[in-house]
Amino acid sequence: MQRDLPVLVDYVLIPALNLALAFVVGAVVLGLIGVSPLDALATLFQGAFGSLDGLGYTLYYATTFIFTGLAVAIPYQAGLFNIGGEGQAMLGGLGVTLVCQAMGGYPLWLVLPLAILAAMVGGAAWAAVPAVLQVKRGSHLVITTIMFNFLAGAVMTYLLIDMLRAPGDPSPETAAFPPSTALPFAHEWAAHLGLAMEESPLNLSFLVALVAAFLTWLFIRRSLLGYEIRATGHNPSAASYAAIPVGRVTVLAVCLGGACAGLVGINEVMGVLHRLVLGFTAGAGIVGIAVALMGRNHPFGIVLAAILFGALYQGGAELAFDYPQVTRDIIVVMDGLVILFCGALENMLRVPVTRAWQRWRTVPA
Repeated sequence: MQRDLPVLVDYVLIPALNLALAFVVGAVVLGLIGVSPLDALATLFQGAFGSLDGLGYTLYYATTFIFTGLAVAIPYQAGLFNIGGEGQAMLGGLGVTLVCQAMGGYPLWLVLPLAILAAMVGGAAWAAVPAVLQVKRGSHLVITTIMFNFLAGAVMTYLLIDMLRAPGDPSPETAAFPPSTALPFAHEWAAHLGLAMEESPLNLSFLVALVAAFLTWLFIRRSLLGYEIRATGHNPSAASYAAIPVGRVTVLAVCLGGACAGLVGINEVMGVLHRLVLGFTAGAGIVGIAVALMGRNHPFGIVLAAILFGALYQGGAELAFDYPQVTRDIIVVMDGLVILFCGALENMLRVPVTRAWQRWRTVPA
């Protein structure tokens, strides 16, 4: 099938135009509250990339968004829309917690693979029920995954208040994990190499996220199961006629997405908090939807989009610190504009860009 637009225009130019439009509208909002848009943009960029600790925070946020973006992208290849990353991440964090609490004193090289496996199993298991309901009962995946986000929150609240809470601690969280299970931070790596780096929550899970993105690309584009997932997404009837088990492929795609969401627990629970805390996901599953859409559901694009949203989170915090009139609500508005134009309205500029491209192609040399 011939593409209407070349890859660079479709995957680079259109997202860049959407992002620029979001920044233009955001500049108008900043101007209305008395903040210079150019100064604000410089502060945001400086806060996100201008120092090693700022870069560390940006990549720390991006790590979580890579996982939740992949949780949306893999089912999307099968024509499905998984918005249950929030709940799947919670159950992944629970799996990480059980491993870390049970394996105190064991070396990290043994604990980490088991924690990754437990996180993926927890996320995949929570995603499996909506997937099976979609296949067996025709329940819409969007509705069931939304419901399961709330169910996951209720389950975690019960566990952290009545079963897993540390004795004598009024907060809904577990006791701290044994120190041997903590992932090394980036500034600790730098210190071992003789380099000076300011402290940040960036940890080993960033490499896990990059490996997960690469393996996702390899699986979707270079494996038989990946081909079956893509074929099901393009035309389920034709895939079924070609003897592809559409139901099984559907469940597989959703469970793989849930497994990626579960890996959020590696970054947040095992890498930073070193305990299970109620609400540790903090809306990352919702941001992952925008990350996947902006990255065109391609693993490489998701990595870039995740870094962008990580920069917005970190740079927005610096912006609010330097400008008192930029409240937390304004930061939410700025993030929401990026999500709106790069997510919900991602195809708004596609028609005029396609027409301009076709007009340019027909101009005689």
